[in-house]
This record gives sequence, C-alpha cells and structure tokens, in this order.
Amino acid sequence: MNPVLTPPQLIIFDWDGTLVQSTGHIVRSFEMAIAHSNLPPLAPETIQGIIGLGLVEACRALYPNLSLEQAQALGKTYQQFYFSRTDTLETYAGATTLLNDLRESGCWLAIATGKSNRGLREALEETGLGHYFLGTRTAEQTASKPSPLMLMELLDEFGLEPAQAWMIGDTDFDLLMAHNAGCVPIAITHGAHEIERLHAAKPAAVIHDLPSLLPLFQSATAQKASQNKVSTNE
Repeated sequence: MNPVLTPPQLIIFDWDGTLVQSTGHIVRSFEMAIAHSNLPPLAPETIQGIIGLGLVEACRALYPNLSLEQAQALGKTYQQFYFSRTDTLETYAGATTLLNDLRESGCWLAIATGKSNRGLREALEETGLGHYFLGTRTAEQTASKPSPLMLMELLDEFGLEPAQAWMIGDTDFDLLMAHNAGCVPIAITHGAHEIERLHAAKPAAVIHDLPSLLPLFQSATAQKASQNKVSTNE
C-alpha cells in the first residue's frame, strides 16, 4: 500500500527504463562497445546496474581502473553502437495517456536523465512525447545522478521548492538524487534495477507500471483538497 503523499506541482521523470523500454538496447550497445575496445566482458546484469549514470561515470563504474581519457573513448564507442539502432523505440504501456492526464490536471512535467543531449532530443522526437515536457536536464548539461544538481536546476527553473516535486525513476540513482535534492522519490519497478535495490534507496512510494502513477497523484491531490476544505470550514 502506497502512502498518501504531498501533491506535486512538478513531476520529473527519468527516461530510459522509466518511460521507454530501452534497457536491452543500452546493454547490447555496451556489450558491443566493450568487445570492440578489447575490454574484459561483463555480465548483462552488471551493465544494467549502471544505467542511469552519465556516460563517463557509467564507463568508470564498469571499469574503475580506466583513466578519464579511456572512459571517454569507451563512451564514444558505446554511442556509435547506440545510435546505430534500427528498431523502433517503444514507450511503456500507458505512457502517453498518463502524461496527457497529468498535464490536463495542471501538473508540470520534466525530464532528468543520464542520456546525452542528442540521445534525449532524438528520443523525444521519435516517441512524439517532447511536447509534454516543460523542462529537461541531461547528464551532459549538468552533474550525473545521484548528484542533486539536475533537480535543483529544474526546481530553480520552475520557481519551486523541493517538496513540490516528485521524481519518478527505475534506478536507485534516481531515488538517491531525489533524496539529495529534497524531492519526493517514487520508484517504478519495470526498468533497470531490481526491486530490492530500489527498496534499499527508501522510495516514498513504489509503483509497478506507469498507469499506477495517476491514482497516486489523484489521491495526493484529493487529500490536499480535503485538508484545505476542512481548514476553510474551521
């Protein structure tokens, strides 16, 4: 049972593994980049575990002994394979309906992602979701998760306090970033990190699919409206 939360004015979504089903392609692109770079192979689960970090940070997490230059080179090789994708990028079920319903409710929406600027721009264009988001931040523009800087910059852009924003993500990097910024961390379990790892990051709520976010939002909004009504009648 998820608790009733403070209603948000802004909901910030992670991208890969949260709104779109890109985890498998990221893992395969890293596997090809690793082989091309003659580095020791890694288990898919290991690669999946670093999804959410900025690219250089991800490369150095996979291979801690790499120099910055070597990590940057691996990252560039990864991008070559990643952007050679020919299959269609698919959103998770209910993504468009959820975003539309949230926007119609008056909630502002944003993206905070470890992707590159190009990666996010092309993904927003391909999925047709770009018009829903009033602000975006990538790891290329600012600090990588779990630093709170991405969220702090978005909060400043919207003129909001941290408690007025929810951060929705499929990795503990998303949840830790939210904690570090003072935002409300909400875990979604259909992405890169296993449920146990998400729970260890102490999310304020856990959902298993995108449609489940709307009743959580509506419950928080209704609870706030009820409290305001009681206060007005006193």
